[in-house]
Amino acid sequence: MTTSPSSRTYETEDGEPPESPLPASPSAAAAIRTPTAVAAGPAVFGVGADRVDLWLVHRPDGAVADSLARTELDARERTRANAFVRRSDGLLYTAAHVALRRLIGCYTATRPEEVRFTREPCPTCGEAHGRPAVAPTPPPLHFSLSHSGDLALVGVAARPIGVDVEKLPGAETVDLCSRALHPDERAELAAAPAGEERARLFARIWTRKEAYLKGLGTGLRRSPAEDYLGADAARHPAGWTVLDTPCDAGHAASTAVYGAAPAMARVRRVPGAWLLAE
Repeated sequence: MTTSPSSRTYETEDGEPPESPLPASPSAAAAIRTPTAVAAGPAVFGVGADRVDLWLVHRPDGAVADSLARTELDARERTRANAFVRRSDGLLYTAAHVALRRLIGCYTATRPEEVRFTREPCPTCGEAHGRPAVAPTPPPLHFSLSHSGDLALVGVAARPIGVDVEKLPGAETVDLCSRALHPDERAELAAAPAGEERARLFARIWTRKEAYLKGLGTGLRRSPAEDYLGADAARHPAGWTVLDTPCDAGHAASTAVYGAAPAMARVRRVPGAWLLAE
């Protein structure tokens, strides 16, 4: 089954993602991460076959950037965060991974620093570089993470999911990367007016494609030209639902979930205060 890429399934307010119901202070955040508090809030931190939860994380600045809960990350995450050339990229990576750990902690009643990640087998070669997963995997929980520009996106569902967010590209990037698209996607792109409209179309196509490939577990090891994810939804890959996802100006985002379209996909923001060290 394939569903038209749209945002009609999403719970939004005035076309913008609603504010997160997460607590706004570190002390309250600590309380909600306890098993009792998590169990008491299934409406926020629960998974179901007909539900997808999506969380927007903004690149922090000021006092929030200086006080992120970095100690909750593992050694590999901290090493990678410190390896970014641009401090802004390292801050977004850190915020995204703190948010991911705290969110998964809420869904699984686990302290963030105790969350362990693994990789599922690649569907192509069988090696352990497929979809990221929680170890040991609590059934049923699937997640996906993406970050670009000033924004990160976390998706959580009871079935395989992939998400992608991209900062809108410049004309040079569009010209270069469009060569990797499906031939019919390239034709659609060439027919769009040059400039911002073409950049937005490219970003929509590319985020759909990356979300789908991440959901499959292959990522870009599978050629981006192999699958069509352009305007004709009837030609999208069978067995998956791919939806354009509401996000902030200057970015595009998409979500891919295995099977039929969910009855509800909620988009929420993670407040910066929820990412602070305690």
